[in-house]
Amino acid sequence: QVQLVESGGGLVQAGGSLRLSCTASGRSFSGYVMAWFRQSPGKEREFVAAITWGSGAFTDYADSVKGRFTISRDNAKNTVYLQMNSLKPEDTAIYYCAARVAAALTRNHLLFDYWGQGTQVTVSS
Repeated sequence: QVQLVESGGGLVQAGGSLRLSCTASGRSFSGYVMAWFRQSPGKEREFVAAITWGSGAFTDYADSVKGRFTISRDNAKNTVYLQMNSLKPEDTAIYYCAARVAAALTRNHLLFDYWGQGTQVTVSS
Protein backbone atom coordinates (compact mmCIF):
# COMPACT_ATOMS: atom_id res chain seq x y z
CA GLN A 1 0.00 0.00 0.00
CA VAL A 2 1.37 3.39 -1.01
CA GLN A 3 1.76 5.95 1.75
CA LEU A 4 2.95 9.54 1.72
CA VAL A 5 3.68 11.05 5.12
CA GLU A 6 4.35 14.76 5.49
CA SER A 7 6.06 16.49 8.40
CA GLY A 8 7.61 19.83 9.24
CA GLY A 9 4.64 22.16 9.35
CA GLY A 10 4.07 24.64 12.14
CA LEU A 11 3.69 28.25 13.15
CA VAL A 12 6.25 30.81 12.00
CA GLN A 13 6.45 34.58 11.80
CA ALA A 14 6.44 36.38 8.48
CA GLY A 15 9.90 36.35 6.97
CA GLY A 16 10.77 33.05 8.62
CA SER A 17 11.50 29.63 7.18
CA LEU A 18 10.19 26.08 7.37
CA ARG A 19 11.17 22.84 5.69
CA LEU A 20 8.52 20.29 4.87
CA SER A 21 9.35 16.63 4.30
CA CYS A 22 7.36 13.91 2.56
CA THR A 23 8.46 10.30 2.83
CA ALA A 24 6.99 7.79 0.41
CA SER A 25 6.62 4.08 1.07
CA GLY A 26 4.97 1.06 -0.47
CA ARG A 27 6.61 1.14 -3.87
CA SER A 28 9.52 2.56 -5.78
CA PHE A 29 8.91 6.12 -6.94
CA SER A 30 11.70 6.10 -9.44
CA GLY A 31 10.58 8.03 -12.51
CA TYR A 32 7.52 9.49 -10.83
CA VAL A 33 6.67 13.15 -10.34
CA MET A 34 6.39 14.40 -6.76
CA ALA A 35 4.70 17.67 -5.91
CA TRP A 36 3.46 19.95 -3.19
CA PHE A 37 0.03 21.53 -3.23
CA ARG A 38 -1.66 23.72 -0.65
CA GLN A 39 -5.19 24.57 0.32
CA SER A 40 -6.57 27.25 2.60
CA PRO A 41 -10.18 27.54 3.83
CA GLY A 42 -12.62 28.47 1.10
CA LYS A 43 -10.05 28.13 -1.66
CA GLU A 44 -9.28 25.46 -4.22
CA ARG A 45 -6.21 23.26 -3.96
CA GLU A 46 -3.28 25.20 -5.38
CA PHE A 47 -0.11 23.95 -7.05
CA VAL A 48 3.09 24.94 -5.27
CA ALA A 49 6.02 22.99 -6.74
CA ALA A 50 6.88 19.74 -8.49
CA ILE A 51 9.98 17.67 -9.23
CA THR A 52 10.72 14.70 -11.42
CA TRP A 53 12.21 11.73 -9.60
CA GLY A 54 14.90 10.46 -11.90
CA SER A 55 18.46 11.64 -12.42
CA GLY A 56 18.74 15.22 -13.71
CA ALA A 57 15.52 16.20 -11.97
CA PHE A 58 13.39 18.95 -13.48
CA THR A 59 11.42 21.34 -11.28
CA ASP A 60 8.43 23.63 -11.63
CA TYR A 61 7.17 26.35 -9.29
CA ALA A 62 4.08 28.46 -8.96
CA ASP A 63 4.82 32.12 -9.63
CA SER A 64 3.71 33.00 -6.10
CA VAL A 65 6.54 30.96 -4.54
CA LYS A 66 9.28 31.20 -7.17
CA GLY A 67 12.50 32.46 -5.64
CA ARG A 68 11.31 31.73 -2.08
CA PHE A 69 10.58 27.99 -2.09
CA THR A 70 12.84 25.14 -3.22
CA ILE A 71 11.74 21.58 -3.90
CA SER A 72 14.31 18.80 -3.72
CA ARG A 73 14.44 15.04 -3.25
CA ASP A 74 16.59 12.34 -1.72
CA ASN A 75 16.15 9.19 -3.80
CA ALA A 76 17.88 6.99 -1.25
CA LYS A 77 15.40 8.05 1.43
CA ASN A 78 12.37 8.16 -0.90
CA THR A 79 11.79 11.65 0.45
CA VAL A 80 10.92 14.98 -1.12
CA TYR A 81 11.44 18.31 0.64
CA LEU A 82 10.01 21.79 0.36
CA GLN A 83 12.27 24.50 1.77
CA MET A 84 10.17 27.60 2.36
CA ASN A 85 11.94 30.91 2.97
CA SER A 86 10.68 34.48 3.33
CA LEU A 87 7.29 33.17 4.34
CA LYS A 88 4.27 35.45 4.05
CA PRO A 89 0.88 35.32 5.79
CA GLU A 90 -0.68 34.37 2.46
CA ASP A 91 1.39 31.16 2.49
CA THR A 92 -0.79 29.95 5.38
CA ALA A 93 -2.48 26.71 4.29
CA ILE A 94 -2.51 22.95 4.65
CA TYR A 95 0.34 21.64 2.51
CA TYR A 96 -0.11 18.29 0.76
CA CYS A 97 2.47 16.02 -0.80
CA ALA A 98 1.40 14.18 -3.95
CA ALA A 99 2.84 11.54 -6.27
CA ARG A 100 2.07 11.02 -9.92
CA VAL A 101 2.66 7.62 -11.56
CA ALA A 102 4.09 9.23 -14.68
CA ALA A 103 7.25 11.07 -15.66
CA ALA A 104 5.88 14.36 -17.00
CA LEU A 105 5.56 17.46 -14.85
CA THR A 106 2.07 18.84 -14.39
CA ARG A 107 0.33 21.39 -12.18
CA ASN A 108 -3.05 19.65 -12.38
CA HIS A 109 -3.88 18.06 -9.03
CA LEU A 110 -6.38 15.73 -10.72
CA LEU A 111 -3.49 13.93 -12.42
CA PHE A 112 -1.81 12.90 -9.18
CA ASP A 113 -2.43 9.39 -7.88
CA TYR A 114 -1.37 9.44 -4.24
CA TRP A 115 -1.74 12.05 -1.52
CA GLY A 116 -0.48 12.59 1.98
CA GLN A 117 -2.66 13.64 4.89
CA GLY A 118 -1.41 17.23 4.85
CA THR A 119 0.54 19.38 7.28
CA GLN A 120 -0.55 22.80 8.54
CA VAL A 121 1.64 25.83 7.88
CA THR A 122 0.64 29.05 9.61
CA VAL A 123 2.49 32.31 9.01
CA SER A 124 1.74 35.14 11.43
CA SER A 125 2.12 38.79 10.49
